[in-house]
Amino acid sequence: MEKLIPFSSQTVGPYFTIGLEYLIDRMAEIDVEGTIEIRGRVLDRDGAPVPDAMLEFWSACEARVDTGGFQEHGIPDGLRRVATDPEGSFAVRIGSPNASQLEDGRVQAPHMLVMVFARGLQRQLITRVYLEDKTGNENDPVLLGVPLERRSTLVAKCDGEHAYRWDVILQGANETVFFAW
Repeated sequence: MEKLIPFSSQTVGPYFTIGLEYLIDRMAEIDVEGTIEIRGRVLDRDGAPVPDAMLEFWSACEARVDTGGFQEHGIPDGLRRVATDPEGSFAVRIGSPNASQLEDGRVQAPHMLVMVFARGLQRQLITRVYLEDKTGNENDPVLLGVPLERRSTLVAKCDGEHAYRWDVILQGANETVFFAW
């Protein structure tokens, strides 16, 4: 008899990748001036890779209409979807985010909203990612509302020119901060 190895985060089933494959960006190789790359991994509470997650990044960035850009290919500069590979790794290129103003006049640091879809989740998780080298992080109203010891889970570290490293941890002691919706 075959021995089954339990996975702490698997409840939905293996059809997740098949059902969402058509949503994944096919244009990840496009390199446009003003874009950044974020690389990382999606991990479960045990530190095991999540091989069939999808991340959707939303960035408040200036639209570009240069030739060869995302817009020419029908893809908004500030929206990207990416799947994880068997090691739970992902890499995404997206327009670099701008600061944005709230209705009350407070300014938010450049950031991206990120939705996480994965097995074991009954609905997507919502988080943010900030870039460590951007100004305004120290005064961002959302970051200030997160306990100091947890803020680092929302900040992507510089990993080269226009490149960042950010991991998403779904549960446990180092869990990424997720927001209620």
